[in-house]
Amino acid sequence: MDTQTAPPRTMGLFGTALLPVNGMIGAGIFALPATLFLAVGDFAPWMMLLGGVLFLPLVLVFAWLSARFDHSGGPILYGEAAFGRFVGFQAGWARYASAIVTVAANTHVMVSYLATLFPALDGPLLRPLVVAGFIGFITVVNLFSLKSSVATLGALTAVKLLPLFALIGAGLFAGEPSMGLVLPQFSAAESIVLLTYYAFIGFEYVVLPAGEMKNPKRDVPLALVAMLAAVTLLYMLVIWAYIAIGPVVGADADNPLAVAARDAMGPVGAVAIVIAAAFSIGANNFAGGISLPRMTYGMAERGMLPRWFMAVSPRLGTPVNSILFYGAASIAFGLWEGFMVLALAGTLTRLLTYLIAAFALPVLEHREGRIRPVRALVCALTVVSTLWVATHADAQSWAVFGALVVAGTLLYFLARQERPLAAAPL
Repeated sequence: MDTQTAPPRTMGLFGTALLPVNGMIGAGIFALPATLFLAVGDFAPWMMLLGGVLFLPLVLVFAWLSARFDHSGGPILYGEAAFGRFVGFQAGWARYASAIVTVAANTHVMVSYLATLFPALDGPLLRPLVVAGFIGFITVVNLFSLKSSVATLGALTAVKLLPLFALIGAGLFAGEPSMGLVLPQFSAAESIVLLTYYAFIGFEYVVLPAGEMKNPKRDVPLALVAMLAAVTLLYMLVIWAYIAIGPVVGADADNPLAVAARDAMGPVGAVAIVIAAAFSIGANNFAGGISLPRMTYGMAERGMLPRWFMAVSPRLGTPVNSILFYGAASIAFGLWEGFMVLALAGTLTRLLTYLIAAFALPVLEHREGRIRPVRALVCALTVVSTLWVATHADAQSWAVFGALVVAGTLLYFLARQERPLAAAPL
């Protein structure tokens, strides 16, 4: 393995766009329609639009920052450039650590969807084996090349989106295909805004592997803004179709889109939605499997992690050690029944990343002597919304978050003991 050779730049705009789409569209799109309808009625599609608008400042911050950098690491680079290496490390480490347990948790949810069609998968022995097998599949595909990973992700994306498009089409022929414009009681809307915010978390996958993109300074900002708009529209149309076909309440509400698809398209439609849900979660995990090993590669490149994470296969052109570490750690948590408690800190770690990015942009512009008022306002809105979301975390999440930060800090200082390489460019 060569620790000096960088992976080749092979990802184009198509692959770049797949990452935020699959980061934002996971299991949530199959549960949100019923939840939002119960909270705000026919206003539910418009509530999703409101969520997209509220999330836009954060996406713009990342878009503006990503236009400045063309190496892997994303928020690690942003934090280091503005505040130094240690802050850059913290911007990436906690996000990465939580992602390892999140992929394990999400894979268990994926198996639960498939178990509705194949009950044997829910067995005490087979379930962890299937979880380990899927994460192993992600790892193996990612080892071979970025091109094969993007092709696989594209296929998974098609499988999960086609049934949703069919459901939207069925909504066109429903009894009352309209969107209500009557505002709900504000108290009801206020309680659900947080859920719409969470629906878009995961967009940041796209900034992590910038060092393997052909033109990241152009493609990443474009993908971020365009895919936020596309995903918001998709959420709105799916919720609209669900309402037009007929909202599902009661015992069947555990899988509302599947019931709506069955009513509109028969048993085949229900099966298609269940498969789409499983593939949606799988594609979400696959996007993480592409992006997150590039984060540890970028951290090692900057001396924030041991150089072992920088190893690149001269034959495959992929950061093999980072990929193998990510896969092995995810499988270990997937086999351990107690990993769910760690996943509680996942949102907090992402919020730390978001906060560092929001503070980094005006600092960098100030150094250049050209702070832009509109961008400063957008950063301020991002800080306020992120802190507001953080107030909803419980004490256990904060405790686990703190433990992850301490563990990462120890690893950081271990890496600092190694003989430094030539400084990696920002």
